[in-house]
Parts: sequence; structure tokens; C-alpha cells
Amino acid sequence: MRRKLPVAAVVSVYTPNSHADVIVGKILEGYRQDGGVGPDLELVSLFTDQVPSQDMSREKAKLHGFRISETVDDALTFGKDRLQVAGVLCIAEHGDYELTPETGQRMYPRRRFFDDVVRVFRRCDQVVPVFNDKHLSYRWDDAKAMYDTARELSIPFLAGSSLPVAWREPSLELATGTEIEAALSIGYGGFEDYGFHALEAHQCLLEKRSGGATGITAIRALKGDQIRQAEAAGEWSAELFATARRLMPGHPEDTASWKPAQNSAVYLLEHQDGLKSAVMMANGLADQFTTALKIKGQAEPAGTWFRLQEEPPFGHFACLLRAIDKTFQTGQVAYPIERTLLTTGILDRVMQSLAQDGKRIETPELAIEYSPTNWPFANRDDSPSCMQK
Repeated sequence: MRRKLPVAAVVSVYTPNSHADVIVGKILEGYRQDGGVGPDLELVSLFTDQVPSQDMSREKAKLHGFRISETVDDALTFGKDRLQVAGVLCIAEHGDYELTPETGQRMYPRRRFFDDVVRVFRRCDQVVPVFNDKHLSYRWDDAKAMYDTARELSIPFLAGSSLPVAWREPSLELATGTEIEAALSIGYGGFEDYGFHALEAHQCLLEKRSGGATGITAIRALKGDQIRQAEAAGEWSAELFATARRLMPGHPEDTASWKPAQNSAVYLLEHQDGLKSAVMMANGLADQFTTALKIKGQAEPAGTWFRLQEEPPFGHFACLLRAIDKTFQTGQVAYPIERTLLTTGILDRVMQSLAQDGKRIETPELAIEYSPTNWPFANRDDSPSCMQK
């Protein structure tokens, strides 16, 4: 058994079923949040940016004995000149934060949290691994600055969605160098908050293909009637859309008769290697995340459903926490930060395109190359038994 590493959490809010609860709660109470087996991490301090009436942090501190800090600096140093923790979790998801006026993006303080942590690192002349929940920022420039700073200071920096490490049904992992001719993912929910999850699911499969981790050249995002117009123009595949829908639980539906409303959108992605793919936020038709792929040489499309546990203890976050634990224990990230830098940039440009009636936006800044790792998803054969539902 590895030693338990002391960690700090910097969170927006700690309320029931918030991301702080379903991630930090598993450090405190085990992967199933029932007192059983958990990661080899010990929460020693917590900073909460907001403390609403449903706050759980103060009672949890009394129960588990961790420090409630009024500043990020105190959470990392306990008022001393040296770091008192071996890792930092930054979780800015949920809470009362304003939207950007033009694009409706939630202005979560992820850049502020990161900058506050880095300020302490510089003061102490020390660094430890950092995890950033979900996308790096609502704004590309902030995300790129965070990435550049992490590289400058050699901070092991992990980020992203839980979907790439969740259960896949059927189990699907592409061999490195697979040739993909077309791809379409389905998601649901808000264009930004859930659209990010759909993009991460999409990219975690596509990055393994030949030329797959080289970035995006242009983006166009369309809503409502524009979605079917794009289909007629050959910009997304009706066959892959139907395949992706059939991968979801329940009876297959007639995707051809679906009439997208204004709360649905398609994100059209032009990749550096020439592939054109799509992410469909199919509200009214779907309530799950799936991906369908046309693989060269295969007659039928391949695909998978990214299965989540949509009730407590929300076990897909245990899969995410296992990657955090590995990163903190070894100082080596479980998978590249560049994946989430890319999906963050895509998402920001998607929101800009939607706000400009589907304008095509060229993205030379998203020519992001990286080497994917082989970190397992929940039901891959080499995933530990504690990840199984």
C-alpha cells in the first residue's frame, strides 16, 4: 500500500452532489463514499470560494479533521513558508457565477484558482501536481496562459472530464494509428457545461487515430434548423448519427424524423489531418453520451456508449480520482494536459460561433500536437476491481 499523501482542495462550493462532493468526498470516505477503499490521499485542507446555505464543508471538517482555510495560500502552506501538501485539486464547478454577456459562458474562477496556487508555488519555490476539474477556463487566452505557466514551472498538470475514464459499452479502444474516415458523437444538455464532456469523449477516441493528436483548423457551430441544412450539405453523417443513437440504452429511435429545436446544436470540426467530424448536442432526442466511427476497411460503423452512474456515489468520478491519485503519487500525469487544452479551445470557439449565427472560425492556435497515453477506462481489462460498478 502506498503512503497517503496530504492534499489540499480549492473549490468553488462544497454542496451535496457538487463536483467537490463527488471528488473530494471520495478522498474522505472512499470511492463509494461509504467508508470503504479509496485513493491513497488524505485531505488536509480546504478553501471554499463560496459558502451557500447548503454548504457541507464545515461539517465535513469537524467529522474528518481537515483544515478550513480562508485563503488559497493558507490551504497550501498552513501559514508557513513551505508547502504542507503533496498535491492540489482545483474544482470550480457549481456555485453562483455570472455568464459572459455575448456567449453565455459561465465565468468559473479556474484561472484565478490556478494563479493563486502558482503564486504560492513561486513564494515557496516549490511545486506539486495540480488537478483542474473540467475545462481549463471559459476563455482560450486564460487556458493557454495556464498551460504555458505549468510548462514553465514544470508543474504536473492534469485536467478534464470523467467521460474518457468512464465505462464504455461496448468496450472500445482504438489501436494507435487506426484510420478513421468519419466520426460523430452525441451529447446532451448545456452547450458549454455538457458540451465539454461530449468533446472530451470525442477526442479521447479520435486522438488514437493516424494523425489524431494534431489539433483543429476550423470550427462551425449551428443550432435548430441549421443542423438539418448542414446534413443536406454533407457536413455530418446521418448514418453515424443513427448508429450513435442506437448505442444508447432503450429502444432505437427514428433519428431521421428528429426536428432539432434551438436548444440543440452541432459542432462541426475540421481537423489538421483533413478529417471532418461532428459533435451533436441532441437535446430532445438523447440523454447520454455516445460516439460512432467509420473506420477504414470496416463495412459497419464502430462506436461506444460512455456509461455514467447517474446517482450517488457517481462512480465515474472514482475513475477520475484514480487518475488524480496516480498523478499525485508519481508526479507523472495519467494523460496529457494537451487533450484538455485542445477541448477547452474548441469549446470557446464553439460558443463564439453559436453567438455569431454559425460563423466559421479558423483556429490556427489549436494546432496542438501531443502523444496520447494508455490510461485505462473503467471497464478495460486492466482496470482495477474497485472501478467496477
